[in-house]
Amino acid sequence: LPEISRYMSESGYQKEMSELAGRMSGIDLVEYAAYLNLSKVFKSILKASEGELYTMVSAYLDKWNIWNVRQIIRGKSFGLDEASIREDLVAAGSLSEEDLEKLLSLSTVEEVVTEYSRMDSVNIPQDVISSYALSGSLAIIEDHLYKFRYSRLLEAIVPNSRPTLMFQDYVRREIDTVNFSTILKLKAEGIYGEAAVANYIIPGGKQIDRRTGVQLANAETIAAMASEASQLDFYENIRHHMESENVSIRCIESAMKKYGMGLANKFSHMNPLSVAPVVDYMIHKETEVFNILAIARGLQSGIDTDTIKGLLVI
Repeated sequence: LPEISRYMSESGYQKEMSELAGRMSGIDLVEYAAYLNLSKVFKSILKASEGELYTMVSAYLDKWNIWNVRQIIRGKSFGLDEASIREDLVAAGSLSEEDLEKLLSLSTVEEVVTEYSRMDSVNIPQDVISSYALSGSLAIIEDHLYKFRYSRLLEAIVPNSRPTLMFQDYVRREIDTVNFSTILKLKAEGIYGEAAVANYIIPGGKQIDRRTGVQLANAETIAAMASEASQLDFYENIRHHMESENVSIRCIESAMKKYGMGLANKFSHMNPLSVAPVVDYMIHKETEVFNILAIARGLQSGIDTDTIKGLLVI
């Protein structure tokens, strides 16, 4: 970790490492510096964007608003203090630090969700909040936020040109990988079948429509998914992991991220004077931070180098 910290201090994270070095060290310093740098970069991109580009970039960065709301409601649910919750926030979306402080100051999950829906113009039906109140399951709220995020992102992309059409296609394929990952995780927990899985599926995918989703969901095991999954565009990227005796969902997810990066690279290079390079850059920046943290956490946990390498998205 000291070597990683020194390397970061000598590369693109100098300012953040200097800011935090006096009060942090080890894995905390690496994580905070990486996320602080990412948030500054994304805020800068959002500030520099105008018109249609701003609308699309802002909608894309909704993921970080949802990340933060998720951290806050989970923290409130577990009775954590504001300082502990604040440590996990990444101000990389359209919500300002003042907005996040406002959410932190609220007492209950319901208050946080209601205030967030007002701040970010997010439609959270009362029945979602009521269902949470009855069950106490935060997954009900989180699932709704993820679905709303992708719905708004697709709405923000007006496919009136080749670049925006390709961006829309990219987002729909990303939804496919998210849904595929969800089905895998549920299956690993012994949860399968249309009725059990349907509520977790995000609408709007490119290839995993309702019919394909039902067929994947009805397979009782991950191995049994292979025949249906083989029809998906990204299957060649995950075939080795899917057909392995010891299936690793984390490795499959990493392979799907590499597939997504390949798509982003392709539409960026084909449309250099459009939204494409901006999105491609943000995807690569997120991946860079993901890789830094995977290496740092892996080394801290004593995981062998080859295993860590297998988790990286390069």
